[in-house]
Amino acid sequence: MGRLTCSINVTLDGCVDHRSALADEALHRHAMEGLASADALIFGRVTFQMMEDAWRPPASDAMPEWTQPFARVMDAARKYVVSSTLPSVDWNAELVRGDLGDAVRAIKDEVDDLRTGGVQLPLALAELGLIDEYELVVHPRVYGQGPRLLDGLSEPLDLVLVGTEDVGSGVVARRYEPRR
Repeated sequence: MGRLTCSINVTLDGCVDHRSALADEALHRHAMEGLASADALIFGRVTFQMMEDAWRPPASDAMPEWTQPFARVMDAARKYVVSSTLPSVDWNAELVRGDLGDAVRAIKDEVDDLRTGGVQLPLALAELGLIDEYELVVHPRVYGQGPRLLDGLSEPLDLVLVGTEDVGSGVVARRYEPRR
């Protein structure tokens, strides 16, 4: 069975709103490397549509040159979209419907490296115990508002630190696995 990694930018006060991150070339390079190593990505509807609006050509063509490697990887990636409201998707994507646990386990049987991010889908996947690794890309910033990391989790999630990486600009990627 493949591994599911949840990678998310988070401020020191736990905010995971995409606007709270300190986006620069180093951060985009780090994110691009993670995406490039994945066999597929899985997003909820909101995150998928946000990524599509920003990173699908021609919209991505208007982004700064240093974001283009990330844009190319995102554009080419195989994607799964969890949604009960979207009638269809394209952009190398496939809709995921029905029981979330069964669907994600089936995808993990097909791919070695599955990646996710966002707010609601990671919470649901964490509740189901389906996330094998959490990559928290911690920004040296207190945002003071916005959605919080796994806000609403029904039980504490104990994690074990398995790695750290200095991304640059004071940003540190910390990788954790659930304590089993």
